Amino acid sequence: MRNIKVIEVRSEIGAGTRGASLGVEAIRIAALDFMSSFFVNFPSEQVENENKLLYEPVASPYAKRIQGVYTMYERVAKSVSETLKSGLFPVVLAGDHSTAGGTIAGIKIAKPKNKLGVIWIDAHADLHTPYTTPSGNMHGMPLAASLNEDNRDNQVHSPDAQTIDLWEKIKNVGKIKPKINPEDIVFIALRDYEKEEEYLLKKHNIKVITVQEVRRKGVEQVVRQALLHLSSCDDIYVSFDVDSLDSSISRGTGTPVSNGLREREAEDLIASFMQNHKICCFEVTEVNPTLDKENLMAEIAFNILQRSVNLLLVN
Repeated sequence: MRNIKVIEVRSEIGAGTRGASLGVEAIRIAALDFMSSFFVNFPSEQVENENKLLYEPVASPYAKRIQGVYTMYERVAKSVSETLKSGLFPVVLAGDHSTAGGTIAGIKIAKPKNKLGVIWIDAHADLHTPYTTPSGNMHGMPLAASLNEDNRDNQVHSPDAQTIDLWEKIKNVGKIKPKINPEDIVFIALRDYEKEEEYLLKKHNIKVITVQEVRRKGVEQVVRQALLHLSSCDDIYVSFDVDSLDSSISRGTGTPVSNGLREREAEDLIASFMQNHKICCFEVTEVNPTLDKENLMAEIAFNILQRSVNLLLVN
């Protein structure tokens, strides 16, 4: 049995579409609609955000609001590491995916000697850097930051000195870099990425399990395969971006992509992972209720969250 703490990160400065910071509240409202006492049962902490930066001009076009993202990395890392050090299991509810780099940093700060595996359930690779980004949005960069990867082989931009300095600081949060190795990442439902990211996937031979593979092999076999791939890791972090779901059900997210997972597939996948004792942190991210009807995306996310956490409580 695990003791759980909910960490709420209402930040959206890393996204291109507005509204992800409202995702946490939308999930809380879904819990009320389902008459669930989920948010009463567990201690929770709200991490202070930097969303005021949304009203200011963008200084770094290739890493938008990077100063604020760096601040969020530091805050999220502190919260996650303190949660783990106090013997609690962090369930992170985040706005945009950029702060996942802070979550990874927090796990490493708490367990610096442990080898960390990452299960990234997401339509996107999030392997861009300020040197390669097509949008400048930092929710496309957390894995590159965690890998200490600049991808200079595919450089298309020349960021200014301040951006480079802050990017170096982001990669070095917790004074550990790299925080993860490419062979310790498993992507699930990845299907929308640029050629610069594809270069890194191929160069490092990073494990990708497609939606088609999930359907063909079934959830149980895919979970076994992912855990086998990460068998040398001491801890495993699961990050669930709701855009891994098919765009027909994931309208309430900033970057929906077709041919994604069905709700039941995602729920079964995550529930199966949660039964493994190596799982040390679970994150749900990119719910954006401003793009949604009847809070559907948050309700789906809450169903997945509640089932997963119930399994943590019994395992």
